[in-house]
Amino acid sequence: MSIKKHIPNAITSLNLISGMAGIFFVLDGRILYATYFIIAAAIFDFLDGMVARLLKVHSEIGKQLDSLADMVTFGVLPSFVIFKMLMDAFPGSHIPFLAFFIAVQSAMRLAKFNIDNRQTDQFIGVPTPANALLLCTLPFLANKFGWAEGFISNGYILLGFSILMALMLTIELPLIALKFKNFGIKDNVFRYITILIGLISIISLGIAGIPFVIMGYILLSLVESWIKPHEI
Repeated sequence: MSIKKHIPNAITSLNLISGMAGIFFVLDGRILYATYFIIAAAIFDFLDGMVARLLKVHSEIGKQLDSLADMVTFGVLPSFVIFKMLMDAFPGSHIPFLAFFIAVQSAMRLAKFNIDNRQTDQFIGVPTPANALLLCTLPFLANKFGWAEGFISNGYILLGFSILMALMLTIELPLIALKFKNFGIKDNVFRYITILIGLISIISLGIAGIPFVIMGYILLSLVESWIKPHEI
């Protein structure tokens, strides 16, 4: 029995374990720790696909396992993070339960991805890891900037933003995928700009820079989708 074909699935399992650990820390009231596990899971989510390609061990079970792990880590976990933040904003209210809409939309996003042949060299809708990273790093942004703290503490703004991002998961909007067919500037200019923004934001702000990375990524995708149809 070949061991190498199980390596990507083992990495995917680490993604799933990270998601479950993150949920534990949310229930324990330690949201920042939960965010660390989402970041770790995003790394594992990137590595399992890369390792599968390098080892040439793609499998249908690996594809399904990846979606199931992503559902827990990038669907259920961010729902609980926002739920906990809304509980602080709306004590004794049922409003925080609206955060579970994030998990529902994440499930729809992952199901669509598995059957949508258009998403080979681009994404349609915001990827679940990007959405989860954006929502779950908001507390770090609030710790860094006073205006962001006001944004987080206003329950209605936080709820509205979370619902908007959940809807963005399934919107029919083409978004940049960091998959290079070649390394030419003309074909990859928006990919290079996205990477540059990411490096600058993370180096200068640390985890608090992740929301800027994701928002920049979405805005650049909008610009690219507008420019391409206008190209001659």
